[in-house]
Amino acid sequence: MKTRARSLLTAGVAALALFSAAVPTHAQIAVYDPTNHVQNVMQAARALDQINNQIQSLTNEAQMLVNQARNLASLPYSSLQSLQRSVGRTQELLGQAQRVAYDVRDIDRAFTTTYGSNGGQSNEAMIRNARERWATSVGALQDALRVQAGVVGNIGTNRAEMQALITSSQSASGALQATQAGNQLLALQAQQLADLTAVMAAQGRAQALEGAERSAAADQGREQRRRFLAPGRGYQPTTVNMFGHR
Repeated sequence: MKTRARSLLTAGVAALALFSAAVPTHAQIAVYDPTNHVQNVMQAARALDQINNQIQSLTNEAQMLVNQARNLASLPYSSLQSLQRSVGRTQELLGQAQRVAYDVRDIDRAFTTTYGSNGGQSNEAMIRNARERWATSVGALQDALRVQAGVVGNIGTNRAEMQALITSSQSASGALQATQAGNQLLALQAQQLADLTAVMAAQGRAQALEGAERSAAADQGREQRRRFLAPGRGYQPTTVNMFGHR
């Protein structure tokens, strides 16, 4: 039985060898399938488009991050200290006001005494108060001129700061820098308005004190005339020797 099976296997191998030898060589080449090739190309194209879309998405995200960084970048220039120094100089000049200054209690006290009614005052007190009022008016005019000079001195600093801020605003790389430059320009305008307010306050003070001096002088003149014409207590004629004659 085993010998017969071995003989059959040998015969089958021999027959397979003879069949393979009988087949032509060119019949063993793989067959080209154009449909399968087109599908492969389309799949590769779709994969390439997906990669390109991912690259573009990453590029957009990177640009967005760059823009956000620019928008969050702080302005490298600050005019705060310069503006504070200008305001400080103006405040210092206002604080150096002489005599009747910008204090409500001092003003009330002065108008109760120096600028008050002359009815119960002696002649010496009226003369002393008149001199005090004149000195106060002159001091107020001097103070107003000093404040004006200080404000004029701030003009050069303000011009330089304005130029620097405008340059910074024009070269701002993001929204935050542009906003900060705009805020500093508004602060510069506020400082200029503060200077203008100081000048108006100093001039108004000088004018008010000058007007108060005129009013007090008019009241004093009426009181002195009343005392001069008062019956029995006013002017009394006396004999006067002139040129040494007796």
